[in-house]
Amino acid sequence: MSLQGKTAVITGSNSGIGLAIGREFAKAGAKVVLNSFTDSAEDHALAESIAKECGVEARYIQGDMSKPDDCRGLVEQAGACDILVNNAGIQHVCPVESFPTDKWDAILAINLSSNFHTTAAALPMMRAAGWGRVINIASAHGLTASPFKSAYVAAKHGVVGLTKTMALETAEEPITCNAICPGYVMTPIVEKQIPDQMATHNMDRETVIREVMLSRQPSKDFATVEQMAGTALFLCSDAAAQITGTTISVDGGWTAL
Repeated sequence: MSLQGKTAVITGSNSGIGLAIGREFAKAGAKVVLNSFTDSAEDHALAESIAKECGVEARYIQGDMSKPDDCRGLVEQAGACDILVNNAGIQHVCPVESFPTDKWDAILAINLSSNFHTTAAALPMMRAAGWGRVINIASAHGLTASPFKSAYVAAKHGVVGLTKTMALETAEEPITCNAICPGYVMTPIVEKQIPDQMATHNMDRETVIREVMLSRQPSKDFATVEQMAGTALFLCSDAAAQITGTTISVDGGWTAL
């Protein structure tokens, strides 16, 4: 499919799922805006490499998604936003009674509130263009829960609810809003966790992956960032024009349990 003439803004996209989505959209011809809270030469080089590889315009715009003004400013600086992918997210694991307040506030701000602010800024642009796609990267934890992840689970459930509300508000327009709910995805961050888990549980790599990390993922296999990107691309296609206000689980059967 072609995304020629479309501009895609992807939050939290200098690595992992967000970067894979940026590359996939660029391959389809979209202009791409990458983002994270850092502002390094490496960040801008990522955009330059995508532009060179795919022959499209690609930019990196710094923005801290914990700050409402930065969220809205990202979309405004992009100048256009036909496709918005809300991907930025952080995690902290801790029991409720000792969960740090600052961590709770940051997770809710970045994982949930940023979606509201970027979408509010993007919708007028989509309406002016007569077409739009909002894709929220939620989680299997947007549909189920795990202990010690109160802020993350609350935020991702909120993302699913926000997705449904946005879909209803745009239901009679050529604008859709959906949430992708990944299970465990093999990203650079997850890869770095494997040696620590091996040491903690005194297990070899394959055992710690199957029995610890993927204990709730029936496929016993990680999803890939390319699969997430392909799902996001599908949601931009004409075939998905009547898919709105729903979740697409890419979780190896996690939420089927």
